[in-house]
Amino acid sequence: MESVMQVYLFRLVLVAIVSLGSIGSAGAQVADQQLKLGQSLDEVYTYWRDAMVKRDYRAWHQVSTTHRRIALQNRIFSEKGEWPADIFNIPAPPPTLKGLKMLRARNKGMTAKSVYFGKVNFGIGAAPTDNLLLLSFVYEGRGWKYDTAEFINLDNLKDVRAQIASGNLAYVDDQAFLPTGVKPLTPHEVPRAKYIAKVYSYCPGREVKVRVNKISKHRFQDNQQSEVVIGGARDGINELSYEIRDLPGYQGDDPITIRVYLMSQVEGIKPIKIYQYQTRQGEKPKAQDSAVFQVNAETAAKILGLR
Repeated sequence: MESVMQVYLFRLVLVAIVSLGSIGSAGAQVADQQLKLGQSLDEVYTYWRDAMVKRDYRAWHQVSTTHRRIALQNRIFSEKGEWPADIFNIPAPPPTLKGLKMLRARNKGMTAKSVYFGKVNFGIGAAPTDNLLLLSFVYEGRGWKYDTAEFINLDNLKDVRAQIASGNLAYVDDQAFLPTGVKPLTPHEVPRAKYIAKVYSYCPGREVKVRVNKISKHRFQDNQQSEVVIGGARDGINELSYEIRDLPGYQGDDPITIRVYLMSQVEGIKPIKIYQYQTRQGEKPKAQDSAVFQVNAETAAKILGLR
C-alpha cells in the first residue's frame, strides 16, 4: 500500500514539474518573440534615422511607410516647399535609441509599436530627463517600415516616471501604447497649394476637430496651436466644419477660438485672418457646425503682395 501511495505522489510531482516547465517555456517563447520583434523594429528605426541624418532620400523612401511618405509630401506641397529636399529640413535630428531602454515591443496584424524609456535627446534645449518614446511601424512588402513617433513628456507625471524606473510598466500597457492592427489609411495626394493656409485653435479643456475642404483634418486638445491646411486654400469658396467637446473632468467656461489664416511668403506682409469662430467667457460653444470662407481677388492680391 505504501509503495502505491509513493508512486501516486511521485506522479503528482512529475505532472507539476512538467506543467511548470510548460508555463515557463511558453513565457520564454513570448519573451523571445518580443525580443526578436524589438530588435527588428530597432534596426528599422535606426536605418530611417541614419537616412534622415545623411539626407539620403532613396534610403528614407525604402524604409518609410506609404502613409508617412504621402502625408509628408502633402504637407510640404501645402507649404509650397521643395520635394524631396524639405523632408530633411528639420530643426534637430531625430533622437537616437542609444542609451534608451526598450520596455515593450508588440505587434498586432500588420502594425507594431515599440516603447522606449530614458533620456530621449533631441539635441536642443536643456539636458534631457527620463521620458517615453513611442514608435509605430507598419508591415509593407517584405518587412516592417517606420511610420510615426510620439514623445511622451513625463515632467508632469513624476509618479509614472518613478513607477517605470522601478520596473512597474502598467502605464505603458495602456491602450494608447498598443498596436491597433489597422493599417493607417493612405491619404490622397494633393497638388502644390496656391495659397498657404493654417487653422488655429485655442481650446482650454476641450477637444476640437476641424476639417477644411473635406481633405485637411485637424485635432486639437486642451491647447493653443496652429497647423497647416493640407491642400492649402482655394480661389473662391472653401468649406470648413468643426466639432467641439469637453474633455473628461473639464468644468470650466473658458472662451474658445477657431481661426483660419492665409499666410504670405512675401516679407513684411502679415497673415490675413479669413475665418473665425469665437466664444466669450461663460458662453457655451456649439457642439458642431459648418461654414465657408472665401478667397477673392482682393484677398489674393494682398497675400501675394500685389497691393
